[in-house]
Amino acid sequence: MLPFSPIQPVLQGLNHLLGQASWARDRLKDYQGRQARLGLGPVVLNLAITTEGTFTPAVEGGEPDVAIALPVDAPLRMMQGGVAEVMKGAQVTGAADLADALGYVLRNLRWDAEEDLSQFVGDITAHRIVKGAESFVAWQKDAATRVGENLTEYLLHENPQLVKQDTFAIFSNDVATLRAQMDALEKRLAKLK
Repeated sequence: MLPFSPIQPVLQGLNHLLGQASWARDRLKDYQGRQARLGLGPVVLNLAITTEGTFTPAVEGGEPDVAIALPVDAPLRMMQGGVAEVMKGAQVTGAADLADALGYVLRNLRWDAEEDLSQFVGDITAHRIVKGAESFVAWQKDAATRVGENLTEYLLHENPQLVKQDTFAIFSNDVATLRAQMDALEKRLAKLK
């Protein structure tokens, strides 16, 4: 058994998700024995793919077949748009086929929270808890959207601190036209002198 390291909880989480997704394990089985390095700033995970299509710690000193460097703002991107949003900003080097397979699996893995909860509280209760949590998250997003819209409306109309983009474009165009007319007038005045 391996001693505890920070990589263990991440590996257990990824392997748990893979355990719920046979399609993902099947896709990764084709790359058994190959290694990948996932980096997020100073945190680096060196993983190897097993014959079952899951992950294990990579061999020390082994060179990865693919390296994926996630953007520093990955946690923020994760909250905004999930793994797909994080992967948009990732820098990938190495084997393109493995990178494509890993990217696809990581973008599409989903946690089946209802399945995990049902083992502790039963199917019906788990279903109700998950639906309640989904409703709460949707309500939070809707409330945040409405607050943003109301604040924008207030700053545009009631206490004008912002300017609409089309209004600003018209103003900028008018300023450019006035500047051109002033330049032409100065040239005419210079000719008259």
